[in-house]
Amino acid sequence: MPKTEGTLPKEWAEPQLGIHQINMPISEGIDISLQHDLLFATLGGTVELSHIITFNLALIVALASPGPALLVAIKTTLTSGRKSGVAVGLGLGLVASLWTLAALLGLEALFILFPWAYIAVKFLGASYLLYTAYGMWMGARKQIASDVKPTRHSFRQGIIINSLNPKSVLFAAAVLVVIFPINMTKFDNLLVVANHFFVEIVFYSVLAFGLSRPRVGESYISAKVYVDRFASVVLGALGVRLLISR
Repeated sequence: MPKTEGTLPKEWAEPQLGIHQINMPISEGIDISLQHDLLFATLGGTVELSHIITFNLALIVALASPGPALLVAIKTTLTSGRKSGVAVGLGLGLVASLWTLAALLGLEALFILFPWAYIAVKFLGASYLLYTAYGMWMGARKQIASDVKPTRHSFRQGIIINSLNPKSVLFAAAVLVVIFPINMTKFDNLLVVANHFFVEIVFYSVLAFGLSRPRVGESYISAKVYVDRFASVVLGALGVRLLISR
């Protein structure tokens, strides 16, 4: 059977990766949708608004779930006021967004390659949570004034809490793989990290402003012993869970 000459344009005989080769006029025989697909295949995956919205929804659900970060943020706001609540949120959000950046750069692969590093960070994180839980329990009967600390202390505590939680990078990696396209550009990565930080700051700021209302503060003062000891038990349980989990 004789060979049939192809109908593709001449420029397709030797494919090039340059954008100028992809962005050809439609008159030369390339469909505009095909040009679009080729262009973004060359530049890498592009983050769309739907990706950001889905990621933000998943992030807000995670932030609102009971965990060390949420408990510390609530306790800090109730005992030390709105500014300290926002400060601890800044620390938590900064480190959480950096964990997302680490996931984008493949840090979870490093933990898999060197499991001892993951175990070491996990042990330190569990120990700090248990130490914080012990402090909450012992200080449950103390007056509110004795617990007030500078905002820089709250910011530092937020950094420590999230820095010593290696599961954050694994969670971030899992969410990123499910939601975002592969081969994202550097700009895409920076956009995702900046968005993550923004959502964290907004969440903890709203939480701090809500909990710092006089009525909420009065309710907390009247039940401080029970609230602090309940939070201590939950935080301690989370520390033990982090310690024994794989």
